[in-house]
Amino acid sequence: MAEVEITSVSKSFGAVEVLRDVNLKINSGEFVVFVGPSGCGKSTLLRMITGLETESAGDLFIDGQRVNDIDPAKRGTAMVFQSYALYPHMTVAENMGFGLKMAGEPKASIREKVGQAAAILRLEQLLERRPGQLSGGQKQRVAIGRAIVRKPKVFLFDEPLSNLDAELRVQMRAELIDLHRRLGATMIYVTHDQVEAMTLADRIVVMNGGVVQQYGRPLDLYDDPDNRFVAGFIGSPKMNFLDASVQEVGADHVTLAGVGGSDRTLRVPFRGFDASVKIVTLGVRPEHVRIGTGASSELPVFVSFAEELGDVTYIHGKLPAGTPVIARSDGKRHDGAENCTVAIDPAGMRLFDTGGRRLRESGA
Repeated sequence: MAEVEITSVSKSFGAVEVLRDVNLKINSGEFVVFVGPSGCGKSTLLRMITGLETESAGDLFIDGQRVNDIDPAKRGTAMVFQSYALYPHMTVAENMGFGLKMAGEPKASIREKVGQAAAILRLEQLLERRPGQLSGGQKQRVAIGRAIVRKPKVFLFDEPLSNLDAELRVQMRAELIDLHRRLGATMIYVTHDQVEAMTLADRIVVMNGGVVQQYGRPLDLYDDPDNRFVAGFIGSPKMNFLDASVQEVGADHVTLAGVGGSDRTLRVPFRGFDASVKIVTLGVRPEHVRIGTGASSELPVFVSFAEELGDVTYIHGKLPAGTPVIARSDGKRHDGAENCTVAIDPAGMRLFDTGGRRLRESGA
C-alpha cells in the first residue's frame, strides 16, 4: 500500500492543454476512481502516475517519494489495460509470470507468486489453459493476476471492463470490490461509466476539460454536487435542470418564476440567497420529482414515454416550453396518460448560477 500525491500537475501536447493544475491526495489503501467524459484527461493522468507520460509541470509522489524522474518499472505500480494483452501461445501461468521471468526472478519464486495470485482470483484450475480457451472475464482476471504477482504499491486500472458484456461487467465489479477488500491495496481506476464509479469507489474524482471538478465520496457527490457538470454527470437517470427567474427573496427561501419555461412558481428553501442573482437553474433528481395530484402549484408535463423497470418506473416528459423532465414512480406502473402534473420535493432542490456554479446557503 502507498499514498499517491499529485501536486499542481499539468500536461500539454504541443499547444493543446489536456490537464490543468491537478491537485489530489490518494490515501494508502483507498480505491479511487477517475471518471469523466472522453477526452477529459483521466487516462492521461493515470499514465502519468505510472510513468508512461511525462508531466509538463508539477510533481508526483508515491509513498512519499517524488517519482517524476523515476523509471516506470521502478515506481512500484502495476497497470491493467482495457486490452487484456495476453500472449496467445503461453499458458495462463506463463502469462501471469512472464514479467517476473523477464526480471530474472527464480522459477520457484515465480511459481509461488503465480500460485498465490491464482488462488486470490480463483484461477487455479485454469493455469494450464491458453487465452483462446478462456472467457472474457477469465482473461481479465489473468491480466489482473499479472499485476498482482508483482506485488505493487499501487494498482492502476484503465477501463478494464469496457470490453465485457453488461452481465459480466456487473460480476467483475463485484470481484474487484472483493479483491480490494482482501488485498487492502491502493487502487486507482479510470472509467467513463459513472455507475461503475459509484459502485467501486471509496472516493471519486470527477474530471472535465482537464480540470478536477470535484473529489469526494460517491454519495457526497450525488447529494451535494459543487457544480452543474457534476450534478448532471453523477446519477442515472441524470438530474433534471429547469431554468427560472428569481421572483422574491426571503430570509429562508427564494421564490422562482417561469420554472422550466412554464407559468408556475416554486418556493425553494434557501437561507441567505444573494438578491443580486436574477437567473438560476433549478436542479432536481428524478426521485424528488413525483407524479402529482393535478394541483395548480404543480408543473404540467406532456408524457413522452415511460420506462417500466418493475420495481421502479421513470416517466419521461416535457414541460409546455419543451424542457425535458424525468419523474420517478416506485413500484407503480404508468397508466398511459399523455398529460399529468409533477410535484417537486423541496428537500431535493439544488440551485446553480448561469455559469453552472452551485449556489449554497449561508453557513453551508
